[in-house]
Amino acid sequence: MADLLSELNEQQQKAVAAPPGPVLVLAGPGSGKTRVLTYRIAYLIAAQGIPPYQIMAVTFTNKAAREMEQRVSDLLGSKTDGLWLGTFHAICGRILRREAAHLPIDHNYVIFDSDDQETLIKRVIKEKGLNDRDYRPGPIHARISQAKNNLLGPDEYPLESYRDEIIKSVYQAYQDYLIASNAVDFDDMLLYTARLLESNTEVRQKYARRFNNVLVDEFQDTNQAQYELLHHLASFHDNIFVVGDEDQSIYRWRGADYLNVRRFEENYPKAAKILLEQNYRSTQTILDAAMAIIDENPNRTKKDLFTARGQGERVVLHEAGDDHDEAAYVVDNIARQVMLQQARESDFAIMYRTNAQSRLLEEAFRRANMSYRLVGAQRFYGRREVKDCIAFLRLIYNPKDEVSLARVINLPSRGIGDVTLEKLQARARTMGQSSGEVLLALGTESGEHHADYLGRAAVRLQPFGKMLADWRVALSNVSLTTLFDQVLLDTGYETFIKNEGDELQDRWANVLELRQVLLEYEEQGLADFLEAMALVADQDTLPETLDAPTLLTLHAAKGLEFPQVFIVGLDEHYLPHSRSRDDPEAMAEERRLFYVGMTRAQDRLYLVRALRRRSPYGSYESMLPSRFLEDLPADLTRGRISLDFDRYDSYDLQATQWDRQYTPSSHRKSVKTTEKREQQFFPEMRVEHPVYGEGIVRNSRLEYGDETVEVYFEGLGLKALVASLSSLEVLED
Repeated sequence: MADLLSELNEQQQKAVAAPPGPVLVLAGPGSGKTRVLTYRIAYLIAAQGIPPYQIMAVTFTNKAAREMEQRVSDLLGSKTDGLWLGTFHAICGRILRREAAHLPIDHNYVIFDSDDQETLIKRVIKEKGLNDRDYRPGPIHARISQAKNNLLGPDEYPLESYRDEIIKSVYQAYQDYLIASNAVDFDDMLLYTARLLESNTEVRQKYARRFNNVLVDEFQDTNQAQYELLHHLASFHDNIFVVGDEDQSIYRWRGADYLNVRRFEENYPKAAKILLEQNYRSTQTILDAAMAIIDENPNRTKKDLFTARGQGERVVLHEAGDDHDEAAYVVDNIARQVMLQQARESDFAIMYRTNAQSRLLEEAFRRANMSYRLVGAQRFYGRREVKDCIAFLRLIYNPKDEVSLARVINLPSRGIGDVTLEKLQARARTMGQSSGEVLLALGTESGEHHADYLGRAAVRLQPFGKMLADWRVALSNVSLTTLFDQVLLDTGYETFIKNEGDELQDRWANVLELRQVLLEYEEQGLADFLEAMALVADQDTLPETLDAPTLLTLHAAKGLEFPQVFIVGLDEHYLPHSRSRDDPEAMAEERRLFYVGMTRAQDRLYLVRALRRRSPYGSYESMLPSRFLEDLPADLTRGRISLDFDRYDSYDLQATQWDRQYTPSSHRKSVKTTEKREQQFFPEMRVEHPVYGEGIVRNSRLEYGDETVEVYFEGLGLKALVASLSSLEVLED
């Protein structure tokens, strides 16, 4: 171990060799936190003599878990059999399957992914007769998820309004459906495990005594349920080693609470606190610029990041004329460097606040005939044909899975429509069974009483019930790939795919690729395969070898690094996002998000904005530069951005309100465009816009072969509109 420790810097050594007890490691970006975690595990095994099976290490992605396990094995020169190393959900899954006797589900439960959850929420909303415009599935599911992350079941859901009562009733019905389907969602995995450890002393002590050491990566991203879970697991020995950084907490919208770092210090007042401040990724200029941004945030531990990589180039600031010019600037810059062999295409990443911002960038890359890879696009496991095949396997494993049953019972078409399915569901409710259990019975002679009840519907249902029964038998007798082949053959799925249109070759190739994945799980079995598929994340499927620039959101950039990084859309409304305007905590997270993006850059960082952007209605809006840019020291940057921050007082940061209704006015007269554009609008002129309503012209100018009109709209602030595109009309006095 002395040789191993010699490879670490002083602070890393201090963390890795910390004595038993609680340890808090606050690791700045690029400071080697993964290295510290892996060396700590190796240190516990090799120097402290702790068996691997007494160690639990928790990460946030499968990719990180795989890398960490491989690194530990490389350090020790042997496999770490028995080590529990995985994501929160994977580890909770292992505990729940072992302790299913204490739960409202059995050990054969399936995990509903995001699409399954939304399908179920929609079903509940429809059954309750709710208007899905007033009670949209997405926001309702977000509230349910938030409650679960705060360890609140349906009975504990807080009621402060009539809407809360509706959401509580949806939550209860949604949970009832999950249990009836012998299923859990991602939040249930945390909620069930945390509650089990809280309420059952015997189970809690079993795991707390077994795991002599608990280690946690990305601690700043834990939510309340995860924090409580860790607290219970470390309750016997207090040997809990957490690594995180409050400055990189960017998942508040899914329950992450960076204040868990402070709670840790309060709950473990004797914890060792170690700062990792030496950065191995970025130049000093990039670090200084990033620190200038993040130092404005409260409730954090200040870190002085430093590097041995040298000062490096200044941060580039660029102000484009509009959003199309912004995209062209990025692509032209990349193309020039590649052509001059100054960089490879894969050296570049372009980051933005929202997925929608990728469109113009993609168009610019296509016009330049350049490849790119888009993170956050439809994942392999989210493709329709892949989800179809997994749904068949899920139903075989767990016939109570109502969502999978509804997906595949008429796939390919076998004449089972909504009416037949509703009859099946009604029969199942009458019998106190699931639809799958009734189907299985229909496939055997014991199902005659169901057939009599269902009448003609039974004729359509029986063949599928027979297939399902046969597959269930095969599950215990043949390999996974043989079972998979049998499902494809029995259902005629290949023929179905090949009759679907132009993309049939790609879609069938995806089915065959899934078969390749199944080969890797022949020994583990279907349960492990289904759990792995449910918990796979975007970064787990990120291609490693494609030599192309990467397009991704700032949220998706966490944990990645690139030689050169462009951050685009540095305007108010975008970064910071308009939704953060009235929430100091949300604004602080927007600043952290910018900081995370900046610290992904190794050698060069470009910060890009646009003077104006096109709205969904064809007009152009003048944009204000992001307030974060004001905090950048001038000696760290080159280029120019117009920082007209005096305009903030009169500018409404929530001006993007496209849902206002258009009310015709009898006082309008149209301004017609002419072949040679002449100025039509003048200061103090009263005008009307079909979306924004009435306003006062503040300024107007001829540019770009058109007239740009700056109009002040009450409650919306100042907007710049292109006259020929905006349907702007002069109001007569």
